[in-house]
Amino acid sequence: MEYFSHDSAVIDDGCSIGKNTKIWHFSHIMKDCEIGNGCNIGQNVVVSPNVKLGHNVKVQNNVSIYSGVICENDVFLGPSMVFTNITNPRSAVIRRDSYEKTIVSKGASIGANATIVCGNNIGAYALIGAGAVVTKDVKPYSLLVGNPAKQIGWVSEYGHRLVFNNDNKAKCQESNQWYEFNNNEVKRIS
Repeated sequence: MEYFSHDSAVIDDGCSIGKNTKIWHFSHIMKDCEIGNGCNIGQNVVVSPNVKLGHNVKVQNNVSIYSGVICENDVFLGPSMVFTNITNPRSAVIRRDSYEKTIVSKGASIGANATIVCGNNIGAYALIGAGAVVTKDVKPYSLLVGNPAKQIGWVSEYGHRLVFNNDNKAKCQESNQWYEFNNNEVKRIS
């Protein structure tokens, strides 16, 4: 075994778990899911069948990652954040064949107690504030807060708010990387 799992964790057959991944207390990794290298799965986490987590994904305590969710590399899922997988759930109606896909792109972070309604994708390096409720697609590098979540700005790959100058360029205060705002989108330019 090239990964660590706490004695209380349950790992079903048919999972693929990468090297140096850590799975902590009372977590359940269900069949046919894929977890990349160097991930950290906190306490009381459920990873449902067919979920895909890239490399270096950090899942904090009390998160359920339902079938239909794909997290790319370097994603951060904050404590007790929530994914859904059916838009119109009913206890008496079985819809296991109707799970909607949600993609959380590279480097995105989702804050504590945020909710991501299924079928909405999170762009690369986006930052979703604690408690936000995401009901539509999120652009790369965007900063969202509130219920329903609204975009209030842009962030760098290091998670710092970007302030654009008259030339529509901004510099990250930590990384010194430069970004450009054009056509209501942000991209890193250096």
